[in-house]
Amino acid sequence: MPAHAITLELPETLYRRFRQRSEWTHRSLETEILDAVAAGASVEDELSPDLVEAIEALQTLDDEELWRLGKEAMSREVSEELEALHFKQRDEGLNPSEDATRARLMHEYERTMLIRAQAAKLLKDRGHDVSGLLATR
Repeated sequence: MPAHAITLELPETLYRRFRQRSEWTHRSLETEILDAVAAGASVEDELSPDLVEAIEALQTLDDEELWRLGKEAMSREVSEELEALHFKQRDEGLNPSEDATRARLMHEYERTMLIRAQAAKLLKDRGHDVSGLLATR
């Protein structure tokens, strides 16, 4: 995919914030700014076909299965591993293998959260009180 160079003037406070973040994460200033831009961009068009299919399939599930999915979370061990990688990335940086693991775990986390959110929405649309799902880890 081709890249496009742009010139961007940042206010001093914003520049300092990105500069500090780049020092904490041991990444370039450009990478930090690109990540912020990417995070702000719409992800609707970026969902993988298998994730779109999984979300669409939720509509055919019964309420009991939606409740189960609405409460599903990553295991404590996986959550702790992801947290440790985030701290290591912030404090000293990650090697390529660790960064790949972090990316894979983040994808798993995002997938879990998206499915939970969609399950809760469908249950709410079906007239259920889903406030209890908000307290679920």
